[in-house]
Amino acid sequence: MRKFLFAAALAIAVLTGHAQAADIGYGQPQYAPPPPPVAYRWMGPYFGANVGYLWGDVDNSGAQPSGLAGGIQAGYNWQNGIFVFGVEGDINIANSDDTFAPWKFSNPWFGTVRGRAGVTAWNNMLFYATGGLAFGGLEAEYKGMSESRNQLGWTIGAGAEFALTPNWSVKAEYLYMGFASRTYTFAGTDYGFDSNLIRFGFNYRF
Repeated sequence: MRKFLFAAALAIAVLTGHAQAADIGYGQPQYAPPPPPVAYRWMGPYFGANVGYLWGDVDNSGAQPSGLAGGIQAGYNWQNGIFVFGVEGDINIANSDDTFAPWKFSNPWFGTVRGRAGVTAWNNMLFYATGGLAFGGLEAEYKGMSESRNQLGWTIGAGAEFALTPNWSVKAEYLYMGFASRTYTFAGTDYGFDSNLIRFGFNYRF
């Protein structure tokens, strides 16, 4: 009889424990898992500004102009999944110059019109390559005389852009620009120049 009572009590205790365990959480609010993050959309027009450092070489002179540069840019992106394609144009001023012997060369302004192609990562990061047309001015000075030429060229580079909000993003970019030679009358020499640019900027998307 005692064995029976002991077994019955043990069974009741086990069943009661299971029932209490089953009741834990009953009537408590249930929370659904958070939805997956929405991928950032890079598509659409944008406008922004940049600042950076420019350095390069002038052909046939030995001069190596360098200095600060800054300007504005605007563009448009198309997006297909993680792939982003776009066009961008910019115009900039610079204080890059250098004196070699009696000659002084400066590159007071430049601009580019480029295509961009990249991929997104971590939802709001864009890595891209870029390339296209470059144009700019080169000024040569010698013993009080000066002459300027507007010169065409090409550019290629790469960058990364990080979205802070649905509208604002920041970027870092490197560009190489090569400008074709032109003849400077008073020097009787052809001068072209190559430039490297590292810059940082921001964009606002509409």
